[in-house]
Amino acid sequence: MKVIDINGATASLSEYARNSDREPLVVTDGGRPVLALVPLDENMDLETLSLSFNEEFIRIIERSRARQEAEGGIPIEEVRRQLGLD
Repeated sequence: MKVIDINGATASLSEYARNSDREPLVVTDGGRPVLALVPLDENMDLETLSLSFNEEFIRIIERSRARQEAEGGIPIEEVRRQLGLD
């Protein structure tokens, strides 16, 4: 991971973007991280990226995982049977 202070960030955004395809670039301001340019996987679309930063969506996923852990889930065979996909 490359780190650069905002005052030393003299290249254009396009230059930083071209060079961030291998590793994240973190921009700091007075030693505090304020921005990151992160390379995206070729399979990541804008919706996936947006949801990964959506706090409400993250809470829903966390609650769902906790509930599944506590109560268990429905086996895929049962889901298929209930949906008539046998």
